[in-house]
Amino acid sequence: MLAIVAAVLLAGEPQTILLWPQGAPGAVGNEDADRPSLTVFLPPAERAVPTGVIVCPGGGYAKLAMDHEGRQVAQWLNSLGVAAFVLKYRHAPRYRHPAPLQDAKRALRIVRARAAGFRIAADRIGVWGFSAGGHLASTLGTHFDDGDPGAADPIERAGCRPDFLVLAYPVITFVEEAIVHKGSRGNLLGDRPDAALLESLSTDKQVTPRTPPTFLFHTHEDRSVPAENSILFYSALRRAGVPAELHIYERGRHGVGLAPEDPVLSSWPARLADWLRVRGLLSR
Repeated sequence: MLAIVAAVLLAGEPQTILLWPQGAPGAVGNEDADRPSLTVFLPPAERAVPTGVIVCPGGGYAKLAMDHEGRQVAQWLNSLGVAAFVLKYRHAPRYRHPAPLQDAKRALRIVRARAAGFRIAADRIGVWGFSAGGHLASTLGTHFDDGDPGAADPIERAGCRPDFLVLAYPVITFVEEAIVHKGSRGNLLGDRPDAALLESLSTDKQVTPRTPPTFLFHTHEDRSVPAENSILFYSALRRAGVPAELHIYERGRHGVGLAPEDPVLSSWPARLADWLRVRGLLSR
């Protein structure tokens, strides 16, 4: 792994790291869909800050929007000096829960364990998720652990709690039928999920004071994943005393990514940059 990190740093171009080079747990085959990975985008050394973000593209747990919710996001983060790691996680129809969460946890452990090699701080690693990727990010932010100090694999000794979350039009609830995204729920959990599992993976219900500080973005016009999803999570953070910021724009469809073509909605990344700056995450 150290050799891979060195190669990434030297190459200057995005490089891909397999989460489990010897095969992911529960893998059903050896095709590309069975090999979760991180694509590493590092900013130029002269403008780098010691912050890293794992990016979880959306796609309803059935596909991954790796361009406008992956590569473009990584490039925007690099423009701020932030290292970006785009996560290719397993999803339906080949995989259901807990495979995506296993992949997200492993990704965080890898980035934290190898933080020095990526020129970032081990306590400045966030997770940014879009739509179903936002559900995955919020699940990691509420279902993390502190690592296994006795693990033979040094990666597994690292904790997987994110230091901050960014949730863009996230899927949050699996129990509020009026606002649930049924596609994400069905793809992740199947047609007849257990009630306790639905409760556990409705992430607003799992927020605690240890949930990371969170930035949320949504639009009022979103009909696929209503803004009430973000409101539920924000309200839970407020009750738990966790710092949070929520922006709901009036106009805008679901899945806009950074909305570069919209003269109004394209301002939302600037609000995120302000939040990162206020939290000291863009400082050297």
